[in-house]
Amino acid sequence: MSAQRQEGSDRPRIGNVKWSMTATIWLGLGVVFLNTATAQMASYERPPIDYLNAEVHDPVARLNEKLKLGEVKLDYDSKHGFLPAILKALDVPESSQTLVFSKTSLQLQKISPRLPRALYFNDEVYVGFCQRGDVLEFAATDDWQGATFYTLEQSMSEAPRFVRDQGSCLTCHASARTQNVPGYLIRSVFPNGAGHPILGSGTFTTDHTSPFQERWGGWYVTGEHGNMRHMGNQVFAKDNTSDPDLEPGANAKSLDAWIKSDAYLTPHSDLVALMVLEHQTQMHNAIAAANYETRQALHQSFEMNELLGRPADMISDSAQRRIDAVVEQVVRQLLFCGEYRLENPVAGSSRFTEEFAGRGPFDSRGRSLRQFDLQTRMFRYPCSYLVYSGAFRNLPSQAKGAVITKMTEILSSPDTQPGFTHLSLADKTAVLEILRDTHPDFQQSTAAMQ
Repeated sequence: MSAQRQEGSDRPRIGNVKWSMTATIWLGLGVVFLNTATAQMASYERPPIDYLNAEVHDPVARLNEKLKLGEVKLDYDSKHGFLPAILKALDVPESSQTLVFSKTSLQLQKISPRLPRALYFNDEVYVGFCQRGDVLEFAATDDWQGATFYTLEQSMSEAPRFVRDQGSCLTCHASARTQNVPGYLIRSVFPNGAGHPILGSGTFTTDHTSPFQERWGGWYVTGEHGNMRHMGNQVFAKDNTSDPDLEPGANAKSLDAWIKSDAYLTPHSDLVALMVLEHQTQMHNAIAAANYETRQALHQSFEMNELLGRPADMISDSAQRRIDAVVEQVVRQLLFCGEYRLENPVAGSSRFTEEFAGRGPFDSRGRSLRQFDLQTRMFRYPCSYLVYSGAFRNLPSQAKGAVITKMTEILSSPDTQPGFTHLSLADKTAVLEILRDTHPDFQQSTAAMQ
């Protein structure tokens, strides 16, 4: 299956599809499930990663420092607290708003189908807001350390401060669902009338490979999607999870039937924003996994060099195999391998599509990796815009160089390569031209090949 089936979803569902529980990003303290892995110190808690102690410079950490120095002041809004000021300070667009009503995050007592939690995001930051919530929740991507989690009290203060999580969030945010590093996830569950996941019905971690009908249980969804159906915009009972009727939640143009949307910054939970969010979270995780694994492999290889009297910078065969494996995963994620093919065109309900596409960068012909297709796939040019992210640019050179080399080989070959048959020759040519025109690393790679 394309999505990652979890927690007892072995019962047959519609057709050949196995169903799950709700699609929800778990920021802050998620629902706690203890397992044997959490009983031991994870590898990323030790050198060379030292996740809990290493200094970070993600956008939230940088804003926090400006608050301490008095360089930035956050206005407090009587209706939404610090949310509007925070979004402005972090350059997070209101149009990215999506609404999730499953009780699967820190402030679960504040969340219900009538009072969904709002999520806002840009390329680096995720912000969670609950009506009458005690805190705002944040997850931010550090170029070197990956996902870092914070909260900020939702009470009027002249000196608001972000508080960095010290590991509690990792109970949910560091597992196979996040590619075994501190990271992000979107999940799909069957919520009951109170918003609780119906235990025993299974769960999916969703991304751009997930079939449409497995997505967004526990989320509100606004937008058009033709004859395709998803799990959003409705609750379920135990006796209707095996063959659910998904018609009631389809093609919703408004949320008025379910919530008072004027309580939020916008009346939308945009379908296209949700699709981007699903891709982006696992793309971030793949980059972080490549970063961690490369650093750990090199660290262990160099330690062995000292013990065995080998040249200090020698990379062992086993270390190289570890690096090659994560490089392959990053390349496959960047080039949208296994992407679910849309059966009908889709359209969002807000300004998100236009605003996201307008951010570029654009090549000399006006093309951008942010341009949408939305007819048969998400993007017109199938290469992730996160190739421009600081996290990608700051990958260890051994990993980043290998990713760029492999991508260049795939994109410049006139032949169809195994695993990348979804890329037409026109796709490959356009993506490589855009990268060579807009991305310094690909420009340097081209120059080196000439």
